[in-house]
Amino acid sequence: MVRMPDHFQPLFARRSVWVNGPVIVGAGPAGLATGACLKQQGVPFVMLEKADCIASLWQRRTYDRLKLHLPKRFCELPRMPFPPHYPQYPSKRQFVEYLENYANEFGITPNFNTCVQSAVYDATSGIWRVRTCHVQGGAANGGGEVEYICKWLVVATGENAEKVVPEIDGLNENFGGKVIHACEYKSGEEYRGKKVLVVGCGNSGMEVSLDLCDFDAKPSMVVRNSVHVLPREIFGISTYVVAAFLLRWLPVWLVDKLLLICAWLELGSIQKYGIKRPAMGPLYLKNTLGRTPVLDIGALEKIRSGDIRIVPGIKRFLPGKVEFVNGETLDIDAVILATGYKSNVPYWLRESDFFSNTGLPKTPFPNGWKGKSGLYAVGFTRRGLSGASMDAVKTAQDIAKMWKEETKTTKQFMPRHRRCISQF
Repeated sequence: MVRMPDHFQPLFARRSVWVNGPVIVGAGPAGLATGACLKQQGVPFVMLEKADCIASLWQRRTYDRLKLHLPKRFCELPRMPFPPHYPQYPSKRQFVEYLENYANEFGITPNFNTCVQSAVYDATSGIWRVRTCHVQGGAANGGGEVEYICKWLVVATGENAEKVVPEIDGLNENFGGKVIHACEYKSGEEYRGKKVLVVGCGNSGMEVSLDLCDFDAKPSMVVRNSVHVLPREIFGISTYVVAAFLLRWLPVWLVDKLLLICAWLELGSIQKYGIKRPAMGPLYLKNTLGRTPVLDIGALEKIRSGDIRIVPGIKRFLPGKVEFVNGETLDIDAVILATGYKSNVPYWLRESDFFSNTGLPKTPFPNGWKGKSGLYAVGFTRRGLSGASMDAVKTAQDIAKMWKEETKTTKQFMPRHRRCISQF
């Protein structure tokens, strides 16, 4: 009896699939954009997605009232604009519909319910080994293990793959009321007449608080740190458009000053309501630390009227109430954690040169899309959908160039076929 060498045993313990092109991890907007650009270049690929649908963040983990914060022309993916009848700021439903039509238009068919457990580069063979297992009911069950083997790996899981849940004294042990993350919140219907503490004052915190007001709840929003609040439009023009135009001619620091002047003219002073502005400008903060300014769509009006109460940082939770750092207490019925999201890349990618321990590329925009050994990152620019589209175009062009060179070199030795994968 011949014994298999130890280093070959993991290879034959599961089904292995050779991919004649890149493996794309993630079927959100970034992954779909990359897939469409590769399709246009004639490059085959395999797309892996943990959920059972495309854009699961948008479909499953966003609230009902959500709309795109930027004009639609800055949010469209490569090679396909939004339908002309869509409004300036498409709704969540319209954006999901656009993404589904996008996938159909380019014939993108992800492998759903596939959880990537690890991705390791084999320097000896010059290939990536991507280990996966089947997902059932949202959790990996260890069954149906498959190892995808490829020369190029595209990480398209994005900056917001996992929710951030802070540890707050007494929240789980003492409070006793309902506690959810903003990704689980759909609408304020079930919170009618209730006192709700919203932890976080970013775009999600502001919009959840506004939505709670629309359903006659009584929200209090925790504002622990300083935050920039800008109007969504300045004198009827998108703030994003104004900023982009000014940046063509002026330095960031000057554009920041002009934006803050316009914000003061549109919104007035917000400090008297308990919201302090950071010392650094909104664009500078976004470019250096990734902190996105809040684009106001009505929450400030509710803050001025007292419908949304601003409260300081939390010290601890007590049964049915919360104690703040200033010693005050507040009776509450529920808590919604609008505490943001993070990358999940460190959990599965066995690599430390390109990605930092925060799950973001170490090299800043616009050069953070390409690493070594066939590794790419799409959708980590901190510049939203437009940044993901830019990454997708560059990544697809780079991979297509190498793939076509290799195809040209080897086609005289290999039979011609259209299959993307081979199994053994």
